[in-house]
Amino acid sequence: MLVIRDPLHNNIRLDPLARELIETPAFQRLRYVRQLGLAFLVYPGATHTRFEHALGTYHLAKRSLAMLDEDNAGSIAPDECAIIAAAALLHDLGHYPFSHALEEIGAMHHEEVARSLIATGEVGDILVRALGKDAPGRIVALVRGQSRSPLQRLISGSLDLDKLDYLRRDALMCGVSYGDIDVDRLLNSLVLLTDPSTGGQTVGIAEKGLSALESLLFAKYQMYRNVYWHHAIRSATAMYKRLVADALDAGALPADRLATFTDEGLLHVLEESRLPMLAALRERKLYKRAFECPAVELPDEAGEWIADDPALTRQVEDALAIELGMQPGDLLLDYPVKTEMLGLDIPVLRRGGSIRRLTAEGWEGAVNLPKLSEELYRSARWLRVFTKTRMQLDRSRVAHLATLSAGDVRDRMKLGRLLLS
Repeated sequence: MLVIRDPLHNNIRLDPLARELIETPAFQRLRYVRQLGLAFLVYPGATHTRFEHALGTYHLAKRSLAMLDEDNAGSIAPDECAIIAAAALLHDLGHYPFSHALEEIGAMHHEEVARSLIATGEVGDILVRALGKDAPGRIVALVRGQSRSPLQRLISGSLDLDKLDYLRRDALMCGVSYGDIDVDRLLNSLVLLTDPSTGGQTVGIAEKGLSALESLLFAKYQMYRNVYWHHAIRSATAMYKRLVADALDAGALPADRLATFTDEGLLHVLEESRLPMLAALRERKLYKRAFECPAVELPDEAGEWIADDPALTRQVEDALAIELGMQPGDLLLDYPVKTEMLGLDIPVLRRGGSIRRLTAEGWEGAVNLPKLSEELYRSARWLRVFTKTRMQLDRSRVAHLATLSAGDVRDRMKLGRLLLS
């Protein structure tokens, strides 16, 4: 066993298969892909990478599997444990440079990118040799949340081990106290049970662990509100997204190689285009807030085209810039989206032995966690307009633009009408 010292988990023990997978070039690339993208421009300590996060997720998987296997009298097949541990280690293999930002401009989701990296090449060969011909396919299904394994929820789901590592690790490296989660209590509350809706076995949580689940929800909310969606980090992210989108449109960046770059490798390629926004990003001359509004103050569907249609968003950015007497690229829109702040459709083993799903209806004597999750999400999410030079936009006009449908916005631009009229 190889022992690696980790600032969060202290000692992480790697079995021979994990060690072999880590030594592949595909995995070693993760050493040079920052976990939090451009967050280091705000939190200087946030330079940790996908590499150590993957090790931490693997470590939690080994702990969880050991406890579940013990609680179930060794009934979990050894090969299933090995597959789950490998999936935990490899779950971020397809991540783009600078975290999730490129997925926001329409790049293929990193879990889909990971398919070829896991199923073929050196990683695939190692998995086939160690775990069998079907191992890569089983691991890809787990990473994409499409496996029929009863242990799927450990890799992708409401209680997946990924978020149990990254929330605490990100908080530690940023020097904030928001990611305080009772991980030990959560892991000890995991149970294998029969899902009443499917009749199959799945991972659920014992009722005693609900308070620890609450700590996970609040930690995620605080991290999104104060770190992941911090206004300066979102400004830098918007600049980076626009840089890459412009480079792709100009043919200066090969789209099929995005997932092969490291953070700095991608920036070096962008430097060849001599885009002035890149120099501003490197020197931390970030765009300023000209407008911001929390999602709770907007109608439910307002502004979703900003998150869903990156091509339209870029057209609107340039049209607004010209309308306001600026150059194209001097104004950026940002409305980050997270499909679920914390999906909580989880089977719970109640103290009396019954199994009940934790759904949007909640139940008597308990916090309605799913409903609270949605409210916290809307509170953390802000619509913002960033501009190269400091200015203040009319709040009511921008809010009105956000309420228009994508079709209405396109019609206005086709007719040459002002967007902020």
